[in-house]
Amino acid sequence: MAPRPAWKGYLKLSLVTCAIELTNVVTHAEKVSFRILNRKTGNTVKRIYVDAETGKPLEEGDEIKGYEVSDGDFVHIEEEEIEAVQIESSHTMSLDGFVEKSSIEQIYLDTPYYVSPADKVSEEAFAVIRDAMAARKMAGLARIVLYQRERPVVIEPLGKGMVLTTLRYDDTVRRPATVFEDITAAKTDKEMIDLAQHIIDGKKTKFDPSKFEDRYEDALLELIRAKKAGKKAPKAKAPPKPSNVVNLFDALKKSLNAEGGAKSGKSSWQATTGKSKSKPAPKRKSA
Repeated sequence: MAPRPAWKGYLKLSLVTCAIELTNVVTHAEKVSFRILNRKTGNTVKRIYVDAETGKPLEEGDEIKGYEVSDGDFVHIEEEEIEAVQIESSHTMSLDGFVEKSSIEQIYLDTPYYVSPADKVSEEAFAVIRDAMAARKMAGLARIVLYQRERPVVIEPLGKGMVLTTLRYDDTVRRPATVFEDITAAKTDKEMIDLAQHIIDGKKTKFDPSKFEDRYEDALLELIRAKKAGKKAPKAKAPPKPSNVVNLFDALKKSLNAEGGAKSGKSSWQATTGKSKSKPAPKRKSA
């Protein structure tokens, strides 16, 4: 069964318009999920709204959204009143500008969605917009109302379709400097950098998401299978926690050898640098 679209509307480039729909890229259908049960009866439980002052449960239809304008003073907002709020981006994504995708800092990228034409009539216009962006290697900037909030987005070609990624607002993103400002400017040793580079070279690979697996979920499934079979929960041996490296130079050399760097009695680093034995490492601060 085809996934249900998360949004339907129009994509617009100047006077060219086509009907589109967004589909969630991510699915959580196969993830382990738990229900809350009554420990005594084993029955599932449900949440109910209760009046914060009286403690009495609300009757169906008594709930209403409220916006607090002052302490304890709320403006009541009906669902149909919210649904009646419409702006252009509620139904139309207008491509207002184009940028290189690489120029967008990663910290601003949020949630991806697939973009596809909503009907046969829209396929030609959709293809023209998609192929024009692909030819120019550009991504389009637009806005969309999604889940009762207008969000800036970036749209780019992806195969026969496109992918849209919602963007975070600047005032919601912490700038790196506010987090990294307390990191001291350490003076790094070139020899140690060379060692680390060789370790990286030995670990070069190709991006293959099919190799990713959720090992934590696998452990949860093992627990569930054991409990289902009436057995005790398996006692997993907790992996040892790493500690700070005391001698960083020695740790790098051992890492290089452990990663398969030893060749004919020499590590690949030694073969490259022409160094057979490095001088005793000076005492260094803990990393």
